[in-house]
Amino acid sequence: MSLADAYRRSGRLEGACLCGAVRITVDGAHVAAVGVCHCSLCQRSSGLVWGAFEASADAVTVGGTVARYASTPFSERAFCPVCGSNLWLRNTDTEGADYELMPALFAAARDFPLISEIYIDRAPAYVPLSGDHRRATRAEYEATNPHLEGDMP
Repeated sequence: MSLADAYRRSGRLEGACLCGAVRITVDGAHVAAVGVCHCSLCQRSSGLVWGAFEASADAVTVGGTVARYASTPFSERAFCPVCGSNLWLRNTDTEGADYELMPALFAAARDFPLISEIYIDRAPAYVPLSGDHRRATRAEYEATNPHLEGDMP
């Protein structure tokens, strides 16, 4: 049983980008908890700390025009082409991959706890995250997960 399993839920969440041009509905399985990443790609993408919660692909409905960027050979980041809001990160090398959705798009996600933090040895000094959650360094995470060799400087 993974840590996320304790937070698996089924239900409806509604969210939208900053300007409202993109609307996302999760109606089904999702993890009601947030994981954050401090790798250089995520820092540059978010401008600070990148965090997301997982939702099953079959539970997610997206309305509006979405721009996608292949940020790695195995994943895409999506954003609103009007306001630039980050929407999700998703593996592209796996059929039906879960969405890793930006929690701030969903009012209900403000109550989700932080359950994991990766690349903690890459976190900026101005972003210490407190609390009791799973933490992994770059080496620990990359030992068992797909990544770009060595992260980017």
